Amino acid sequence: MSRAAEGVHILPYSRVVGQDDLKLALELNYVSPPIGGVLMAGARGTAKSTLVRAFALMVHEELPVTLPINATDDRVVGGWELDALMRGEPRPQPGLLEEAAEKGLLYIDEVNLLDDHLVNIILDVVSTGVLSVQREGLATAKHLSFGLVGTMNPEEGGLRPQLLDRFGLMVAASQLDTDARHRTIRTVLDFEGELTRKESVWLEQAARDDNARRDQLEQARDRVSGTPIPEDVVRLCARAAERVAAVGQRGEIVATLAARALAALEGADEVVPGHLLRVLPMAFRHRRPETAHGGTFEWGPEDESRVEDLFEPA
Repeated sequence: MSRAAEGVHILPYSRVVGQDDLKLALELNYVSPPIGGVLMAGARGTAKSTLVRAFALMVHEELPVTLPINATDDRVVGGWELDALMRGEPRPQPGLLEEAAEKGLLYIDEVNLLDDHLVNIILDVVSTGVLSVQREGLATAKHLSFGLVGTMNPEEGGLRPQLLDRFGLMVAASQLDTDARHRTIRTVLDFEGELTRKESVWLEQAARDDNARRDQLEQARDRVSGTPIPEDVVRLCARAAERVAAVGQRGEIVATLAARALAALEGADEVVPGHLLRVLPMAFRHRRPETAHGGTFEWGPEDESRVEDLFEPA
């Protein structure tokens, strides 16, 4: 059944043009949840939200739980049903984090505009897998697991370095060239046109492509924990972290997990340096000292030059 028939009109994941890094980060985080979430940065209109929603539909068959900017503590972690409470019938009301655990993915659009206190709570639950609520007559602790994706437009403000570091991977939306812009226009026009048809070969093929990708992700998820990481690759990751002056040790741990997820996704027998090299920008761009002091999130030739000799064949 097509998504149009289900009443959800989101461009299929397999038909989103470009933004390969954003797609890869979402997929790696799904294959290896301990990575701890994805932060996407980019200007408005770069398909960040479309991609997150399309990905959630593909892997969870549900739209993600979306956190509103004005969310309160009660709405996020849960509280009491107000109407029932006024009748003298205290009844707990689950929050958005529990809903996310049921649906699989929590999406925070414009996370840089959300209260730091709430971002901290959410990231704590993602990293520990435990939601502990001790307030206003509530004393509960629940095990929760869900994927986390945040998006932000750096032109509208940043995130504190402490919060940036808590997101496992960070990717920057790329500007499309003329050919990609052309394909984007064509794809959106085709999609809108196909939605008006009773039956659409275009939508059916897109659904088959999405299903095939989901199956690949599930297979990778099953084998990721058994994919070996040779000691020389672990050592290589530590040296790369030192070269880019990564703040803290979370970056190299996440880079190793992401490299293993990539190896599992590609069906490799073990992690090789090439897997690590591809994920380094995602794991380290937001953990460089210059980024912590308001610098750019871009990962350019200067960053590549810091580590390229490490990955050259002996």
